[in-house]
Amino acid sequence: MPGIARPGVGRKARPTVPPIAFSSMTKRIVLTLVVAVAVFGAIFGYKFSSIRRAQAAAANRRPPPTTVTAAPAVQETWRATLGAVGNLESFRGITVRTEIEGRITRVAFESGAAVKTGDVLVEFDTATEAAQLKGLEARSRLAVINLDRQRDLRANNTIAQSDLDAAEAEAAQAAAAVEELKATLAKKRIVAPFAGRLGIRQVNPGQFLNKGDAIVVLEAVDPIYADFGLPQQDITQLKPGLAVRVTVDAFPDREFSGTIEAVNPRISAETRNVRVRAVLPNADETLRPGMFARVQVLLPEEPAVLVLPATAIVYSPYGDSVYVVTEQKAADGQAQLVAKQQFVTVGPKRGDQVAIVKGLKAGDQVVTSGQMKLRTGATVRIDNSVVPTNEPKPTPVES
Repeated sequence: MPGIARPGVGRKARPTVPPIAFSSMTKRIVLTLVVAVAVFGAIFGYKFSSIRRAQAAAANRRPPPTTVTAAPAVQETWRATLGAVGNLESFRGITVRTEIEGRITRVAFESGAAVKTGDVLVEFDTATEAAQLKGLEARSRLAVINLDRQRDLRANNTIAQSDLDAAEAEAAQAAAAVEELKATLAKKRIVAPFAGRLGIRQVNPGQFLNKGDAIVVLEAVDPIYADFGLPQQDITQLKPGLAVRVTVDAFPDREFSGTIEAVNPRISAETRNVRVRAVLPNADETLRPGMFARVQVLLPEEPAVLVLPATAIVYSPYGDSVYVVTEQKAADGQAQLVAKQQFVTVGPKRGDQVAIVKGLKAGDQVVTSGQMKLRTGATVRIDNSVVPTNEPKPTPVES
């Protein structure tokens, strides 16, 4: 019948696709790939797990603590002082010189001898002056006789007043000439102007000296002066009578005591320092003029300060600091010592010790050596088997 399609009529039949058949070779390749992927996956997983475990262990690992020495900040009472350096000066000191020229006939002293006021040091040849003195004295006596005679004549109105005045003037001139020559003779006998100790002799008998030539140095060293300078801001604390302590390199184990005698009213325009003079007893003449001296002025105040060994201070351009040791708990709950950097204000020093004015409190445990290996938060271990020196008056072994 028309319109009814019959199967297989009017179109081409499609071919039937046969199922894919895998060979044994293909199966082995696929199996090998699967096994390789599984092996590599297992290796990667193990490696990744190992790395994670190592990272976790590194995160929990703590570096070993740094070994340091430490000491507590101790509160003490220190006498307030002002430190300075200066020179020792003689109480009196001159170079004895001749005022006139002449030849030495006698040297009456030895080098280094102690002399008293008025002791003869040198005598010059006075033969010429002695002869002249006799003539002048005779002239003076004659002038006095003539004056008496003129006075008698004037009393009788025999001579004029001008004649008497001339006689008086001549007698006065004759007496002045005698005194002048005696003064010259006195200058040819040189004596010590004050008591003291002589230096090295610079002349010998028979030597001719000109005016102003040096003979010997004379120094009075008991008492002795210590001259030093202090910054102008300290002038309000200075006054005569304050006690001072002086040390010199020649006698490092001794301290010499004295008092301030005077404070210069003028401040130096070059250094902005004020000059101060202290006087010290020196009966045994231990101290000598010209010695370099370290001076400490003892002020009346005695403030309380915290004292540390000087080695505890870390000096830097941006400020002085110390490392304070405190006890803290670690992440695992165990106690540990931790260092923290703390800025401080440093005060005066005394031997191996230094005063802390600000930044610490009494009892703080402070690192005294090993600071160069530290930072804030670093763990430390304190070992004080060998500690830095901490003496107010240290005495080095070499001394």
